[in-house]
Amino acid sequence: MHRTQIYLEDGQYQLLRARARSQGRSLAAVIRQILDDHLAGQPGPGATDEFTRVIGIAEGDGSRVAENYEDYLYGRDS
Repeated sequence: MHRTQIYLEDGQYQLLRARARSQGRSLAAVIRQILDDHLAGQPGPGATDEFTRVIGIAEGDGSRVAENYEDYLYGRDS
């Protein structure tokens, strides 16, 4: 286990302290659990996300989109 220091806003500290007190746990244990929960939902190194999964699914070289990107972004008819 590694020791580190962080700065918390007053509101963050008060909420964390209240949660720790209500759960009968230490502030550090609550912070570690929050980090574990957050990181469990994040893609790891080398993982793909929703955007990278669509790369290469269409035909063509993308020049039409590149030339007319405002039409696609803002809904203008070509």
